[in-house]
Amino acid sequence: MSSRPRLTRRETLALAAAGLAFPIPRAARAEEGAAAPVEGARHGFSIFGDLKYPADFTRFDWVNPDAPKGGALLTQAATWSTNQNPSTFNSLHDLILKGDAAVGMDLTRAALMTRAHDEPDAVYGLVAESLEIRDGGATLVFRLRPAARFSDGAPVTADDVVFSLTTLKAKGHPQISELLREMVSAEAAALDRVVVRLSQKRGRGLPAIVATMPVLSKAWWAKRDFEASSLEPEPGCGPYRVGRFEAGRFIEYEAVAGWWGADLPVARGRWNFRTIRYDFYRERTAAFEAFKAGATTLREEFVSLAWATQYDFPALADGRVKKIELEDHSPSGAQGWFLNTRREIFADPRVREAIGLAFDFEWSNKNLFFGSYLRTPSFFVNSELEATGLPDAAERALLEPFRGKVPDEVFGEAWRPPVSDGSGRDRSLLRRASVLLTEAGWTRKGDRLVDARGRPMEIEFLEAETSFARITGPFVNNLRALGIDARERVVDPSQFEKRVTDFDFDVVSRRWSLGATPDDGVRQFWHSSSRDTPGSNNLAGIADPAVDALVETLLAAPTREVQLTAAHALDRVLRAGRWWVPHWYKADHWIAAWDVYERPKVKPRYDRAIESTWWVDAARAKALGKGL
Repeated sequence: MSSRPRLTRRETLALAAAGLAFPIPRAARAEEGAAAPVEGARHGFSIFGDLKYPADFTRFDWVNPDAPKGGALLTQAATWSTNQNPSTFNSLHDLILKGDAAVGMDLTRAALMTRAHDEPDAVYGLVAESLEIRDGGATLVFRLRPAARFSDGAPVTADDVVFSLTTLKAKGHPQISELLREMVSAEAAALDRVVVRLSQKRGRGLPAIVATMPVLSKAWWAKRDFEASSLEPEPGCGPYRVGRFEAGRFIEYEAVAGWWGADLPVARGRWNFRTIRYDFYRERTAAFEAFKAGATTLREEFVSLAWATQYDFPALADGRVKKIELEDHSPSGAQGWFLNTRREIFADPRVREAIGLAFDFEWSNKNLFFGSYLRTPSFFVNSELEATGLPDAAERALLEPFRGKVPDEVFGEAWRPPVSDGSGRDRSLLRRASVLLTEAGWTRKGDRLVDARGRPMEIEFLEAETSFARITGPFVNNLRALGIDARERVVDPSQFEKRVTDFDFDVVSRRWSLGATPDDGVRQFWHSSSRDTPGSNNLAGIADPAVDALVETLLAAPTREVQLTAAHALDRVLRAGRWWVPHWYKADHWIAAWDVYERPKVKPRYDRAIESTWWVDAARAKALGKGL
């Protein structure tokens, strides 16, 4: 794990070049004008070509087409992205870096195409009725539905789409703009026709990324500063509009009456609630008490202690509240403590490994988690993208150019976190950690570790609430036993998000997950181009030529088989970097809900789909006295 020479530019490009072709059948050419036919138009798109649903499909398999409309979902944020904050908000503009935006604004928007959550990467037409792919994948032509409207009644035009794509690339949140980096241009070829051109360096997933970007109103934004946070609701073309809200406390999304897309195959049986409301709480305890009292009616639980011991209140005992476990087949993500290598203290991988050895997962799982979890070994855990065992011949072929420039362990059994004796302070693991720290140049001076200049090793764990202290605390104690001045710091949720955005932390705990088919978004997690981009997901500050090259190979893979091989090779190199202290995972969602909701018999493989497919059972709601 000692420092290694960097790869040359030629070596990096040699691996990245493997499979850069984008072999989508070329459609017959047509002039891009108002009267030009859209030849070779398709109703959907998949990175590797296969679509589950034919052109004449009427609905997705995971919906109830007869689900009643109406009622309310009263919930708390379980997922968020960009500048959204699950604990508070002071803005409704979640497409930029500035501000703390409300969760759920995506409900108000629609995209050219929408994902099918029972397929790894397929998208089907929403605002666009068809897509044509030309020039071997370098040109995309979208034809818009004439019925598409914004909530203020204005039609959705090609100019709106062009404005959306170009503005999001130039001014959008880095998590968005980076995705569009290889989009060269977007032009309105006709009132209902958009032509998008992509660079030769594009990944295979870029067409789906472009197709799923939100469509914004050019006319509305023409009078406003796109880069300024705001509490003024924008008109969207999605199934909901912003209703009542109180900044920092709650926001309601109201169904758009007569929404133009309601009867499309991609929307039938979906968006059944009249109102979706998110309540915001700065502490988990307050949020849980609100749920117990019925102020919110559904929540996803992330704390194993709570799931095992706290769901014993009267409403659950008498059946008014139900505990539901929804199976999750999507990649579970690389949850863990991310070590910020922008800090000099974490530059040496031996230090990073030593820190990881101080976390006793086996003790935590038994004493804190009720045995609920498995240890996360991989950046692609719970998916076929995860590397296992020894690399096969195809993986070795990808890894061989980097022999001597990546750790030798990459060519052996896939790294897994150490297994402790479960005592909470495994002496053998701590001894190994101490040896690594000594090898990295740290020496013991009294009860503290110091570097060659006598500076102590100090590590701060940045947190947004106190509930994680019971997990971090024992870890911190073990680090102190090694002579590391480790401590926790809890800050206000807004300050927490700002510091994470600016990479102003030593160690931070986060969970993120990928889709079943990686797309250009993975650059934000591991590629050197995202290392210094504020707001990116590259929390560890990874900037490694081997990682860069394997990311490009992954994105350019011509077949699913080649992509899996590239993912396995990349996973091995990432694990060897010890960029994070991995946490744990479970392959299901813990949902608690007041017994007023129904859901389809089939859950989509890759999504919770609660907001989009569940509905209120009016009779049960009335019986429980819930005026939903």
